[in-house]
Amino acid sequence: MNIKQFERRKQDHIVHSLSTANQALGMSGLESVHLNHEAIPDLDFEEINLETPCLGRLLSTPFYVASMTAGHADALSINRTLAHACWERGWAMGVGSQRRELEAGTGAKAVDDWKSLRQEVPDLALFANIGISQLIKAKVADIRRLIESLDAQALCVHLNALQEAIQPEGTPQFKSAWQALETLCRELGRPVIVKETGCGFHISTLRRLARIGPAAVDVGGLGGTHWGRIEGARAGAHSLHQAAAATFANWGEGTVASVLAAREVLSPQTEIWASGGVRSGLDAAKLIALGAHRVGYAKPALEAALTGTIELHRWMELQEYELKIALFCAGSATPADLRSKTNGWNML
Repeated sequence: MNIKQFERRKQDHIVHSLSTANQALGMSGLESVHLNHEAIPDLDFEEINLETPCLGRLLSTPFYVASMTAGHADALSINRTLAHACWERGWAMGVGSQRRELEAGTGAKAVDDWKSLRQEVPDLALFANIGISQLIKAKVADIRRLIESLDAQALCVHLNALQEAIQPEGTPQFKSAWQALETLCRELGRPVIVKETGCGFHISTLRRLARIGPAAVDVGGLGGTHWGRIEGARAGAHSLHQAAAATFANWGEGTVASVLAAREVLSPQTEIWASGGVRSGLDAAKLIALGAHRVGYAKPALEAALTGTIELHRWMELQEYELKIALFCAGSATPADLRSKTNGWNML
């Protein structure tokens, strides 16, 4: 692995992920979900309680900051800002890909960086992260090392087939992925979260995942940052990669469709996490009503974090407030109440 090239790619990802051109806006399906209004909610607004279980642990909110960035000079600063805010507000957080750490071994500087960060936020619900193409080649013991460097509550395995196929430096070698996932879930000894990165899940894939039994599935649906578009933009004008990225600019399964499919086929023991185009507390409420246990943000959280700690907290507070308003106006005291309503929503 060329370290300079790797770091440059990760920095490019941040820049391109903030561009509207690389967002699959209007594709999530959220615009078609209507929460039914309860004109006479039988509760006080102050009773609204956002506390939600997360892989056996009770957190103050059902929110998480989805895995975004790692492996470059600015990553630690960004992750530190996000981690402190999540810790203070009771959000969970996933870190960016730990591929560089996995391939560099125990002497990697990233190991010390993560340990330092964990000491600053000892109670944060934090998730390690590795790509499926790296998992296939790795030993379970090496994956455990990644988790231990963070003292992570769980491991995210991110799926990014479209991105790897279009990325000029991509690693689209996914053969034996199912066997690697099954082995990991059986042997790791920590919860495994299977996470898409913007293309969602078809119900047939979810049925097969249900037999493996991950602790959670993050649907990462179409509707937010689209990594196929990003890799096309990185590749440059008139390249083969850019032309293909334009063809596949709207490839994937929408966030709403993915959540509904997950609700249909995953076992009650598997948590459904929803991300992909979530832009407000109302969007979060819609996904919770559809069946999501936890709702994640990526691009909006990154934008706020890059602005500064004050703006990040203000943005996070707004998401919490908007969710509380949605719960109140839907006559639900908690996210679980909203999720259990049989007539709480409809499709427009």
